[in-house]
Amino acid sequence: MQFRQKALSKLQSPEELDLPVRLARPQGRLVLAVTVVVMAAATFWAFTGSVHAKLNAPGVLTRAEGSYLLQSPFAGQITAVRAEEGRTVAAGAPLLTVRTPQGDRDVRAIDGGRVTTLLAKTGLVVTTGADVATVERVKDPDDPLVAMLYVPGGSGATIPAGAQVDLGVPSAPRQRYGVLRGRVKAVGRVPQTPAQISGFLGDRSLAEEFARDGDPVAVLVQLERSTATRSGYRWSKADGPPYAVDSTTPVTATVHLAAERPVDWLLP
Repeated sequence: MQFRQKALSKLQSPEELDLPVRLARPQGRLVLAVTVVVMAAATFWAFTGSVHAKLNAPGVLTRAEGSYLLQSPFAGQITAVRAEEGRTVAAGAPLLTVRTPQGDRDVRAIDGGRVTTLLAKTGLVVTTGADVATVERVKDPDDPLVAMLYVPGGSGATIPAGAQVDLGVPSAPRQRYGVLRGRVKAVGRVPQTPAQISGFLGDRSLAEEFARDGDPVAVLVQLERSTATRSGYRWSKADGPPYAVDSTTPVTATVHLAAERPVDWLLP
């Protein structure tokens, strides 16, 4: 009964309106102010700032026309090798001679170009369709190199033409010579199969490596020229390496994508 009487007396008494209202402490007001400032700054940056995304991809230095894998149309023993690696040959030029039951037969270049890999050796026995050489389709050895990159199929649409590309070359240490500079010239529309990649590069093992995680999209990168370097191309460091870079050299590329506003990530 004692507790009940206290409760009734409290209900009958007027509200304590004369008591002062307790406001937030100074520390609380400071935290609130800082939170408001941070949120305002973040909102301003989201609408006016920019984020530069990058995409890493493997690739290889080559010529714009690519290469082809030359195969022997005959079975027999190689009796003569008439070509040398690094030499330019004309279309139809004999590269080697194979002795067959029907007599000696010449294996000839399909298109003119530079012999980059010569697998044939005198005395070697080959079968019909055996790989004997890789020929780069180029008329002039001084024609400029390009870089062919292979990016995941879903990433091709994010790469704009003209995007800056930094190419790391294993034979030129990055810490000493920097990176090779280039610009995206073209992006493939559809992913390429290993057979298509091999048909362009003339290298089956390299094609399988590029397509290891699925059919990639090809990205053509035009290297920036320079008369001030030994290689003839522009590097991130003034001089670059004191030697030329050659085709079939593997590269690791960093593609600089278009800048985006952070708010664009939240908008549909």
